[in-house]
Amino acid sequence: MKNSKNNIKISVALAALLVMGVLRADAQKGEIGVRFMPTFSSLNLNTSAGGTVKGEITLGYGVGALLGYNFSEHVGVQGEIIYTSIAQKYDDVDVQHRINLRYVNIPLMLSLNSGRTKAVNFNIVGGPQIGYSAGSSVETTGGDGTNSTQAILVVKKGDLGVAYGAGVDFALNPEGNFRLGLGYRGVLGLFDISDNSNSLATDSYYILDRTRIKTNAGYIGLTFLF
Repeated sequence: MKNSKNNIKISVALAALLVMGVLRADAQKGEIGVRFMPTFSSLNLNTSAGGTVKGEITLGYGVGALLGYNFSEHVGVQGEIIYTSIAQKYDDVDVQHRINLRYVNIPLMLSLNSGRTKAVNFNIVGGPQIGYSAGSSVETTGGDGTNSTQAILVVKKGDLGVAYGAGVDFALNPEGNFRLGLGYRGVLGLFDISDNSNSLATDSYYILDRTRIKTNAGYIGLTFLF
C-alpha cells in the first residue's frame, strides 16, 4: 500500500512537470492587443463640371484590436478588426465638399519577426483585407446658392484589398510579454468602391467614380503575449 501511494505521488509529480513543460513550451505563442491608427487617404473625386480632381490629404483615424499566434520567434499570423474613418476635402468652384467614409476592416496577415519575445523586435506584415462599409456622408459648404448641382455619395457594401506594413515593438517588462508597438500600415484597394447603379436627376452627379481605396497610416499600440 505504501509503495502504491509513493507511486501515485511520483506519477502526479511527473504529470505536473510534464504539464508545466508543455505550458512553458507554448508560453507566449498567443498575442492580443489594441491599436490607434492616424490615417491618411487618397481618392479621385468628380466635379460638377465632369472633371476629376485629387482630394486634399486629410487626417482620419482607425482604432482596433488584434489576435495573433506565433509559430516561432520569427513567423506568426495575426487577424485584426479595425474601425476606420476616412476623410477627404476638395473645392469645386466656390463650393467645398468634405467626404467621410467609415469602414470595419478585417485584415489577416502573415507576420515575419526578428525575435518576437526579444527586448526589441522588428517585423513586417502582409495579407488580404476585407472591408465592410459602416456608413458614408458628404458635407457641402460655401457657394452663393446659384449652383444647385448636388453631389451624391454612394459606396458598395464591401471591399477587398491588400494590407502591408512594418513596425518595431519594445518589451515593457522583464518577461517581455507586455509590449509597445510603433509602425506603418498601408492598404491598397483592389476593386472600385463607388456604386453608381442608380439613375440621377439632371442636377445631381456622383462624387465618386471608379475609385479604389488607398490609405497610409501610422500606429501605436499595446500587445500582450500569452
